[in-house]
Amino acid sequence: MEVACPDHDYCNSAEPAALDLVLAENSDLRSKVAALQKQMEEMEIVSRFGLERFASSDDDIRLYTRFASYAHLMSFWNQIEPALPDMVRITAAAGLDVRHTATTSLQPIDEFFLFMNYLSLDLVQKDLGNRFKVHQSTVSRIINTWANFLYEVLGAIGIWLDEETIKENLPHVFADYSDTHVILDCTELHCQTPDSLLLQSEVYSTYKSHSTFKGLIGIAPHGSVTFISPLYEGCISDREILKQSGLVSLLKPSMAIMVDKGFLVEDLVPCKVYIPAFLKKKAQLSAAEVRKTQSIARLRVHVERVIRRVKEHKLFRTEIPLSLTGSINQLFAVACLLVNYQNGPLVKAWAQ
Repeated sequence: MEVACPDHDYCNSAEPAALDLVLAENSDLRSKVAALQKQMEEMEIVSRFGLERFASSDDDIRLYTRFASYAHLMSFWNQIEPALPDMVRITAAAGLDVRHTATTSLQPIDEFFLFMNYLSLDLVQKDLGNRFKVHQSTVSRIINTWANFLYEVLGAIGIWLDEETIKENLPHVFADYSDTHVILDCTELHCQTPDSLLLQSEVYSTYKSHSTFKGLIGIAPHGSVTFISPLYEGCISDREILKQSGLVSLLKPSMAIMVDKGFLVEDLVPCKVYIPAFLKKKAQLSAAEVRKTQSIARLRVHVERVIRRVKEHKLFRTEIPLSLTGSINQLFAVACLLVNYQNGPLVKAWAQ
């Protein structure tokens, strides 16, 4: 006996209330999935040591990069990013460079962040490798690549200012020395003592009683870095650095330079030299000489403040290993040039 099966009514629709319930459940599930995805992305950012992780904290940005804020850093990044396609990357093969074909697992901005970590905190390369989850050899290549890249990109921007620009930005405190074009000072970086006795004698600084690299920095009266010499062996004199640095060819008779009392260069430059008075054979300075010395010292101190900013990059506050000899010039020049971008005005009252 056959049992008749009732025909299915395909036109019959579910109750509206049931459909609403299903749609509500689907919407709720989609919301939960989206929330979980967002949570996973946030956890990935927190677990990854990169710029995005610290973007919300200007204090952290200052610690890891020496830039005053995330906004400062991103403003600088926007200036150099268009040059990235021309970056020459250091490859594993010694002496071989390729035009932006070798890449790493890091985004370019995180490579830049790694490089700034290296300058700012003097972290060893193995530590940086652990933080950024790349091999130590990759860290070395990133550092060398970015040192060369920033040296080329920032070095292509003329930092030596013309007289009109200097006068337009001259702080009122320089009223008595209004023709000052550049304030000069030398700085020394402790370096590892070489085994060779000949090299030891060349890099030994009697002033620091240590092996050093020595360089000349010049700033405009309003505080921007306008001259950076190469680094020389620590035994060289300030006078000799000035002769070899190329600065003399930039000076004009209408300009003046301001230097410390150990900088005896009046016969080397074609312009006026503001320098603190010497006792020479006198028992004491005259009242006018004392006032002049004090006024010059108050103004010349600003170049020391700029040098202090450079040495906030802790790489230059420790003993430089001889293994960095091939790249220390680029690293030092980049740190000096970065000072013009990382901070606000040297004196708040000078802000325009």
